[in-house]
Amino acid sequence: MMEEPTRVFVYGTLRRLDGNPMHRLLGGAKFLGNATCGGELYCVGSYPALIRSNDATNRVFGEVYELVDPVETVAALDEYEGCDPSSAAESLFVRERTPVEFETGEVVDVWIYYFNRPVGGLDRIWGGDFARWEGRSGYPPVSQ
Repeated sequence: MMEEPTRVFVYGTLRRLDGNPMHRLLGGAKFLGNATCGGELYCVGSYPALIRSNDATNRVFGEVYELVDPVETVAALDEYEGCDPSSAAESLFVRERTPVEFETGEVVDVWIYYFNRPVGGLDRIWGGDFARWEGRSGYPPVSQ
């Protein structure tokens, strides 16, 4: 049996954006670096939604964290993301093991939360980076 990931990839409101209060849900996790995964981002109100993409050139930017207490932290993240692993059909997001690529080229398996609803009618976040997207609201600008 494969071991479950102890890392998580965050691409939206859990990133360490300046003044982002939801980053605390990571429970002191260790920042491992910036990374990308395949997919597309869409805007759902004040947060982004990641979906898989058949186009390998579509990349989403985020951060990878090593969880200090994976069981407790994943439970808190599942609640925040509206993810119920026992009822995927009812979940707003589903958590899946996915490979991501660090800027160095290293590839690791992480947990990623994918949007579990249709994206028709939602605005696409072109470029795949919520932190740099001009349409995001409710967060201070990212420090350079």
